[in-house]
Amino acid sequence: MKKEKLYIFDTTLRDGEQTPGVNLTVDEKVQIAKQLERLRVDVIEAGFAISSPADFEAIRRIAKEVKNSTVCSLARAKEEDIRTAWEALKEGNRVRIHTFIATSDIHLKYKLKMTKEEALKRAVWAVKFAREVMGEKAEVEFSAEDAGRTDLKYLCEVIEAVIEAGADVVNIPDTVGYAVPDEWYEKISYIMENVKNVNDAIISVHCHNDLGLATANSLMAVMAGARQVECTINGLGERAGNAALEEVVMAVKVRSDHFPVYTDIDTTQIYRTSQLVSRLTGVLISKTKPIVGDNAFAHESGIHQHGVLACRETYEIMKPEDIGLKESKIVLGKHSGRHAFRKKLEEMGVELSEEQFEEAFKRFKELASRKKEIYDVDIELLVEGLEGAKEKSYELLYNQAVSGEGIIPSATVKIKTPEEEKLGLAVGNGPVDATYRAIKNALGLGDEINLKDFKIRALTAGTDAQAEVYVTLEGDGFRVSGRGVDPDIVRASALAFLEAINRLERRKSKKRGV
Repeated sequence: MKKEKLYIFDTTLRDGEQTPGVNLTVDEKVQIAKQLERLRVDVIEAGFAISSPADFEAIRRIAKEVKNSTVCSLARAKEEDIRTAWEALKEGNRVRIHTFIATSDIHLKYKLKMTKEEALKRAVWAVKFAREVMGEKAEVEFSAEDAGRTDLKYLCEVIEAVIEAGADVVNIPDTVGYAVPDEWYEKISYIMENVKNVNDAIISVHCHNDLGLATANSLMAVMAGARQVECTINGLGERAGNAALEEVVMAVKVRSDHFPVYTDIDTTQIYRTSQLVSRLTGVLISKTKPIVGDNAFAHESGIHQHGVLACRETYEIMKPEDIGLKESKIVLGKHSGRHAFRKKLEEMGVELSEEQFEEAFKRFKELASRKKEIYDVDIELLVEGLEGAKEKSYELLYNQAVSGEGIIPSATVKIKTPEEEKLGLAVGNGPVDATYRAIKNALGLGDEINLKDFKIRALTAGTDAQAEVYVTLEGDGFRVSGRGVDPDIVRASALAFLEAINRLERRKSKKRGV
């Protein structure tokens, strides 16, 4: 069976920004749009031009700067909206006006105070007017707002009329997230079978997630013949949000045996895009969020860990590399087994006898029953307890860091070594970065030492809280961790860094047989 293209219409910058509490600046919108272009979405709905000067400016800049995706502006079926949308879009390479009017009885009666005949006439006029205004760049999409609750025969009448008027895409939105999958499939199938000119336009769907069915409804619409899905990164949007782009795209990719479509999305950009949108919108991603959540490729159960370590396809239906992650995560916890614990020790470069391993594993299980999250440094402490090696090669005697507005961050450290006291100076991107560079300079360390992880938390409440810092370093083939605690965040960071370096030196000495 020859597969057809499924167009991905991303509305993160329009519907996604309607998420309560989200307010993106123009520059932030442009930044996201450029990443969406790298993701290779087909259409970027950049905003609602008439809604605010900021939206207008964002659409104008995105239309000018984005070259490979179509840039779209929403517009009500009103002359002022359509003209404003065109003014924002006209300098763009590939642009689209997305005009809409509600068609359900409840919207017509209470919101628009229109008859069905009046709404149909306005819809046809809006499509024709948008094409006229856009001229040779004309590309028009029409949406029947609240189509999910619109009389089906009337909806077909509207669709047929707007296609006849020149609509390139007709969108069927489940505006209030009321539909269920089998019902939505039947509705789209009915449209495909009863609108005589349906093949002259692309049928699209825009599903909201009020019942948690947005992705399922979107995919059922695809099976029924829809060839554009409107979605958002991380499922952002009004109320409970929209169908999540990453879920729709990866469902089509992973189950290519089932779906008769393909997308042009570069899936290796999914994770990066998700993280960018989360950071700029301030909306955190749930750990259990499909595809992009922290736990999507993480395994704690001993049975699962054993299976994944032997062959990851036992419990993973897609590769983390497919979405832009380097690898799966084996999370150590009370459900973890010997295979995962041994694998973690190997990654850290720890070599134990079988007797030492069994004792370490016993202590690990005891610790995991009391502690929710096991850090690498916890494993280090277990191992050091067995080996009895706690001597310090390096000790922090003094540290000072300077930073602030208009000041280049700098740091000074004094470190006691087995031979002498050493002084280190450095500048950096911040006080902690400068301190770490100063420590490296004092000890003569270079790029062979790489910081792989940095975590910080407050142990108590208040401005005088103790700061607890965890770091993980890689160097000379070893992976080591350190922990530092101090009311001064910079000093806590320095203590953690030096503890990790001390462990690295001990690990290297043991390997040399010293």
